[in-house]
Amino acid sequence: MRVWIDREGCISCGQCAETCPKVFDICEDGLADVIQQPDEELEDMAQAAADGCPVSVIHTEQ
Repeated sequence: MRVWIDREGCISCGQCAETCPKVFDICEDGLADVIQQPDEELEDMAQAAADGCPVSVIHTEQ
């Protein structure tokens, strides 16, 4: 799985970092970013973060 964020649309709610902190973090500029691509163990949590994003800016690709 590959994960990326359309950072221009990020509202800095932090939901992704709370759901999957090994993949997402809130950076110094206040926006979410991918800090590592999910391995097989983290794919479900990363997908849950994408699905739960209130502005749908987290994208996944198998």
